[in-house]
Amino acid sequence: MLFSSIPGLGETKQKLIKAIQKDHLAHALLFHGKEGSPNLALALAMATYINCSQPGEEDACGKCPSCLKMGKLVHPDLNFAIPLPASSKKKAEKKEEEQPDFAAFWRNFVLEKPYGNFQDWSLHLGINKPLSISKAAARQIVKTLSLKSFEGGYKMMLIWAPETMNLSSANALLKILEEPPAKTIFLMVSQQPESLLTTILSRTQKIHVRNFTDEEIQNYLVDQSLCGRMEAQQIAPLTDGNLREAILLSQNVADKNTLLFRDWLRNCYKADIQSLIDFAELIGTGSKEVQKSILLTGINVIRESLLNRTQLTNLMRSSETDREFIVNFSNTVLNDEKIMEIYRVLNDGHYHIERNANSKILFLDMAFNLAKIIRTV
Repeated sequence: MLFSSIPGLGETKQKLIKAIQKDHLAHALLFHGKEGSPNLALALAMATYINCSQPGEEDACGKCPSCLKMGKLVHPDLNFAIPLPASSKKKAEKKEEEQPDFAAFWRNFVLEKPYGNFQDWSLHLGINKPLSISKAAARQIVKTLSLKSFEGGYKMMLIWAPETMNLSSANALLKILEEPPAKTIFLMVSQQPESLLTTILSRTQKIHVRNFTDEEIQNYLVDQSLCGRMEAQQIAPLTDGNLREAILLSQNVADKNTLLFRDWLRNCYKADIQSLIDFAELIGTGSKEVQKSILLTGINVIRESLLNRTQLTNLMRSSETDREFIVNFSNTVLNDEKIMEIYRVLNDGHYHIERNANSKILFLDMAFNLAKIIRTV
């Protein structure tokens, strides 16, 4: 992973590079940011830069043996501690060759989904069990870092989702976090730093990783050939800086979401029961990401409608092709109270889709609620 592979966040990249160049880097860093932020990507890019044999002013060279190994996540001085399912006594007695190669699973996961979340990791493992960093894993971290560096550079331990450590595993790391061996760096990557023990937080230097801007998401989607510029402009405002969500939407959503939402609202207004049933049947056959994208589009329309009604049109992010519908809808059908009621219906719907509600029943129920709100005088 190189800094150049991460869109935007130039200010954070420069801060990290200058700290490395001036040898002001703390031995324990906590990269924390919301879902879809590049907290893991930045930690890996920094690890690549630290052990690069020919680093530039703005990035690692990407060509030296160290960078090539880092690119495949097989550098011997970069170690990982990741949440895994608890091992039963019976499994622990299995021969080592019979145990799953979780390290290989992790490498594949990061290379495929560098902006993935905890749920993605669980699905990647194909294990429907609680995942955590156990006390045994914490002891292995101490044992690993007690050894000398293989290639003479820094020895690094990347701990992903450290909030999954329990009290015992966290306490097992306190001493080495306080007094690490020479040329040792801890890289902790968290989406929930508030869940970490105070004793762990106090021993780390916090690096807040912001989410992406709309422009950064648009450029990434286009540069990676995930979608066209017009579709990227529609997707970016829906994701609130979450690149993971943007990638999923680009893979599943067509560029006619606003039109679909518009027609759905019109049928709600007309109380066209058969059309609403047909829509629920149609949307129910799609993936969860398609269903979520429709609701996110609707939430964005409501947001834009509210901005239009409050005459804050300079803050509106909708495309010109969608603007006419939004302006007409907000001026002729809605008032502020209705806008908030519709928002609650759509937001609740998105919440239930995330938790695997029956989409056909859910969309039909939302349609009846929307019809009641819109048609009320």
